[in-house]
Amino acid sequence: MSIKLIADSGSTKCEWCLISNNKKKRIFTQGISPYFLNGQQVIDILNKELVPRMKNVEPDEIYYYGTGLANRDNAKFIKKAISHVFPSAKIEAEIDLLAAARAVCGHEKGIACILGTGSNSCYYNGKKIIKNSPGLGYVLGDEGSGAYLGKKVIQHFLYNTFDEELMGAFNQKFNTNANEILEHVYKMPQPNRYLASYAIFLAENRGHYMIENIIEDGLNDFVFTHLHKYGESWLYPVSFVGSIAFGFKDVLKSICSNYELTLGKILKQPMDGLVGYHLS
Repeated sequence: MSIKLIADSGSTKCEWCLISNNKKKRIFTQGISPYFLNGQQVIDILNKELVPRMKNVEPDEIYYYGTGLANRDNAKFIKKAISHVFPSAKIEAEIDLLAAARAVCGHEKGIACILGTGSNSCYYNGKKIIKNSPGLGYVLGDEGSGAYLGKKVIQHFLYNTFDEELMGAFNQKFNTNANEILEHVYKMPQPNRYLASYAIFLAENRGHYMIENIIEDGLNDFVFTHLHKYGESWLYPVSFVGSIAFGFKDVLKSICSNYELTLGKILKQPMDGLVGYHLS
């Protein structure tokens, strides 16, 4: 049986799974983004953080799924860096949305959605992505994502919309102010991640009507804006990957029921599904 290495990478962290002799070994390295790293930096990360933990096991096949690979030049760049470290391996480099689709749909047709820091969705025919509702990023889009929900939390705080109970809870949790928030959002790097960090406030204050409204409205915006565009949404299961989807799965279940959609799988991370896919 061939030795497989699967990677699921964002820009902050990358999860690897080495499959050898029916044993699985999970390894975490820093994230690999073709927008923030050059070829030598990627090679250095692999040599310092990945290779030593593989204990001289050489993979025959590498399946790398990562951020920024919709741009095929970036996919070539990643493949070249990986092949420098593992010259004899067969390498496939694909977008994170295909990772989500393979993880939740396997070889079956379905709608696959990502609801994490950002959001995305597609119709997958069991082999490849056929339709993709455009992702406009956290400024114009990313409905239902951590960044989208976190933005709503901040708005409720800055506009003084929260009631006294939630204002108190917010101040105790974050101890920040308008100037600090605006500085982070408009002047500091990776504002999408900063916005998403406020979504935890929703998870910690479930049951309050304002919190439930933010969650329901945000996830409903995703379903209405994106899933409504696919006629296939009513023909095949709709599945989700990501921390937001997993954390608020009760709300997703209710919304899908309201729209008469068949809810499929909800996974926090795609890796377990990817391992199943590549072993089948």
